[in-house]
Amino acid sequence: MDATVSKRWLLARLYEPEQTIIDCRFTLGKPQAGRESYEEEHIPGAVYLDLEQDLSGPVGAHGGRHPLPDPQVLAARLSKLGISNETRVVAYDNENGMNAARLWWLLRYLGHEQVFILEDSFSTWKAEKYPVTAHQPVRVPSTFVANVQPQMLAGVDEVREVSERLADAVADPVADNNLSGDSSPALPVLIDSRSNDRYQGQNETMDKKAGHIPGAVNYFWKDTQNADGSYKIAGQLTEHFAALDKDREIIVYCGSGVTACPNVMALEKAGFKNVRLYAGSWSDWISYEENPVATGEI
Repeated sequence: MDATVSKRWLLARLYEPEQTIIDCRFTLGKPQAGRESYEEEHIPGAVYLDLEQDLSGPVGAHGGRHPLPDPQVLAARLSKLGISNETRVVAYDNENGMNAARLWWLLRYLGHEQVFILEDSFSTWKAEKYPVTAHQPVRVPSTFVANVQPQMLAGVDEVREVSERLADAVADPVADNNLSGDSSPALPVLIDSRSNDRYQGQNETMDKKAGHIPGAVNYFWKDTQNADGSYKIAGQLTEHFAALDKDREIIVYCGSGVTACPNVMALEKAGFKNVRLYAGSWSDWISYEENPVATGEI
């Protein structure tokens, strides 16, 4: 099922009572900017969820810069906004879909499948003269019950084990067929979703250590989109991920578990069935001093 919907699709269903639109705009380093933008104008009927206050948990020694929120806390927040397990949710942002994709992933993690992402940004919506408003809707509370799907997650211990095996496979030419998917059972694929310079350790501005998890391959999350920021169609994504075996398990990470979500969405759109998120991602990985760091290409 395609996770994205068009502007025309949303406009035709703008006021359907079984739907909730969620504004996920957020600017890293400017934590109030997203909410202020929402209060100034937004898609009619939309409510606001904040990346750090609502879609992340408290930052601790481990778990990364954007730890997953407690499922029950998020479920209570959704309930307060009038979202039930039967509500269709449509999310949007102004950041190439990365925050909306985080909400998309979180809702599916809570067992909610009826969640979609607007294929264009809010800026495009407004520029093309679709309706906007400053009015904030009054929401009647509902009940959202979390049905957590733990199989969607990969933890640091499992990622560490996979990394060790992948690094050994790279070092051993005899085991190289594990990377091409020719052997059985095949090793999982570990995907780093950050830009290539951050993956190689050349330009790290977000985290205290530069580089990537040993054995990971690099697929920059923005490469799943067209030049205008629109999402690539399934055929384009199949070509983009052509080097990967669809029968293999894939674990995706980024810097803090946010921009990995568009990659998860793109992989599923391309037909990959066994895709999991390492939610703590690079910022969690380097919080363990014993974890190795790789630089350069794989």
